[in-house]
Amino acid sequence: MNRILGQNPDIQISNARKIVDSRNRISHGYDSVSDDIIWAIVVRDLPVLKLKIEQLLTA
Repeated sequence: MNRILGQNPDIQISNARKIVDSRNRISHGYDSVSDDIIWAIVVRDLPVLKLKIEQLLTA
């Protein structure tokens, strides 16, 4: 996400900051992310992000 926005700050991806923050919490092993939160992100947010990325790639 940081690389995408760094190369083209005009790209609009909703919740970009939250995506980066979540990745950091997960990858650094912080205890503040529960399994329920991860599952909610997978079910609710990941499909929306996938559609947005597919739209950007076909534009």
